[in-house]
Amino acid sequence: MSNLANKIALVTGGSRGIGAAIVKRLAADGARVAFTYVSAEDKANALVSEINRAGGKAIAIRANSGKVKEVEHAVEETVKQLGSLDILVNSAGVTVYSPVDNAEDTLPALEQLHAVNVTGVAAAVRKASKYLGEGGRVINIGSSTADRMSFAGFADYAASKAAVAAYSRGWARDLGKKGITVNTVQPGPTATDMNPDNTEFASVVKAETALGRYAAPEEIAAVVAFLAGPDASYITGSTIRVDGGQNS
Repeated sequence: MSNLANKIALVTGGSRGIGAAIVKRLAADGARVAFTYVSAEDKANALVSEINRAGGKAIAIRANSGKVKEVEHAVEETVKQLGSLDILVNSAGVTVYSPVDNAEDTLPALEQLHAVNVTGVAAAVRKASKYLGEGGRVINIGSSTADRMSFAGFADYAASKAAVAAYSRGWARDLGKKGITVNTVQPGPTATDMNPDNTEFASVVKAETALGRYAAPEEIAAVVAFLAGPDASYITGSTIRVDGGQNS
């Protein structure tokens, strides 16, 4: 496939999990891809090597999405090394367990959560909007918890992802005049090394879905690739749940 040929993409949080699957899919579809990582340098380098060996082009940029200056630098470095920017995927995110009745102990974690999940996303979009042109794409990775929170202790996380969806709708209005689309993909339970689908807790989560299973990261990446491609040119301001019917 080459429907993203000659496109330049930046994926934040792209060294593992859903982010890595997105990097691989965009590269497979023809895009040259930059992605950020924080500490998993070995995984980042391995991913770059895998894509380059397959005939694609990828670069890894160390950047903490909780630090605005580093996010801005990642956007600028993508343009500097790859020449331009057509697609921004905000995949970096953190999860915290923070019951509201234990707020004093979890407030520092709440600040870090918002720094990465909300402020980092906003910083990336603000900086990227200076480089994106007609046909540009912004795709923000949210969470199905923004619509339905099934378990106690994750309200802060759910709220941060609801903010991403609300921002995306507003940004779609802001950037529509430039021909740039902005959408949110909200994954449900997805099997990664950080969220395995073979634990006792996972069996409870599976029972909540209509399909009775976790998604593979590649299934999330496929939706991102569609939104990044030419067939999604009239989709903007949308929130697309990829949750196996968890919220049906």
